[in-house]
Amino acid sequence: MGAFDKAKDKAEQLKGRAKEKLGDATDNEKLANEGRADQLKGKAKEELHDLRERADDKIHDAKERLTDKDRDERR
Repeated sequence: MGAFDKAKDKAEQLKGRAKEKLGDATDNEKLANEGRADQLKGKAKEELHDLRERADDKIHDAKERLTDKDRDERR
């Protein structure tokens, strides 16, 4: 995952935490719930980016192994 994507995901989580705390402090249940939702969305996006990055790494490793195997067979 790119650093920019990771920063955006973390920022969304922080924004959500701030909203939740403000909602709790002002007894604004709607705002607190929005904050919790923002946190969950940010965390889900972060997890998705991490999963995509791990999958890309696995695909890259598999391609490398196949390429190396092809080279060895040609020798």
